[in-house]
Amino acid sequence: MFFEYLKALLYGILEGVTEWLPISSTGHLILLADRLPFAFSSDPIFLSEFWEFFEVAVQLGAILALPVLFSERIFPPKKESSPLQKAVWKQLWKRVILASIPAALAGILLDRFLEHLTGKDLQDWLYRPPVVALTLILYGIAFLCVDRRGRSFSVFSIEEISNRKAFAVGAFQALSLVPGTSRSGSTILGATALGIARKPASEFSFFLAIPALCGASCLKAIGFFGFLRESRTVLTGTAAGLLFVGCLASFLVSLVSIRFLLNFVGRHSFRAFGIYRIALGAFVLVDLFWKGGF
Repeated sequence: MFFEYLKALLYGILEGVTEWLPISSTGHLILLADRLPFAFSSDPIFLSEFWEFFEVAVQLGAILALPVLFSERIFPPKKESSPLQKAVWKQLWKRVILASIPAALAGILLDRFLEHLTGKDLQDWLYRPPVVALTLILYGIAFLCVDRRGRSFSVFSIEEISNRKAFAVGAFQALSLVPGTSRSGSTILGATALGIARKPASEFSFFLAIPALCGASCLKAIGFFGFLRESRTVLTGTAAGLLFVGCLASFLVSLVSIRFLLNFVGRHSFRAFGIYRIALGAFVLVDLFWKGGF
């Protein structure tokens, strides 16, 4: 059982690092789970349902780092705050909500459409290593192309992002429904293509993560606990412990990785992330081909 807790710790660390970097946290978790799945239960259905919930639970743990690092921007201004501070806060969250609409609609509608048409939902169709490998490579190439072409940015702070650009960035976020693309990668790539400088693009991506991942966590929680109720399965202490370890690890590591990304983009381009994505995707494809996993 100790090994299962080590797996949860590793998943949490991986989530805390990759959630905020444009390299796809979901893609990395899928690749690791394919090689190192949980095995604390003899019931494969329960393990499958638990993994789907665990995957978003550790994302929620990562999200908890944001109120610690950006408390003044996330929480409502105090009564003694100036009218300008209150206006800036309202404007930011208005744009965050506006930008969250495309991904929310695409996720719900596409998931239901696929399930109605094929009997399989989005996760059944796309959450597989070959898909992750291909999207890692494609988005890696996209990052290199954007970096090579260069960009004369017109927006240098998160407060300067217009409603139109916020919605457009949200449309790019909807692309992250495909694992391997990366939620942060999609939003940052889209934002920089729209003329938003790298640092405000990264910051806006952080704030967009709050409604996106909280919503996904709530939906998965409803589904998981509904499964427990219908199957009359009890959530064991081991399962609860694994959730706690994974969430705590992702929270603590996120505190470091968010600071790292903001410091990194102030001095460097995203070229390194593009190269890493291509290298990892190519490695996975070669490995799958060698093992006959296509």
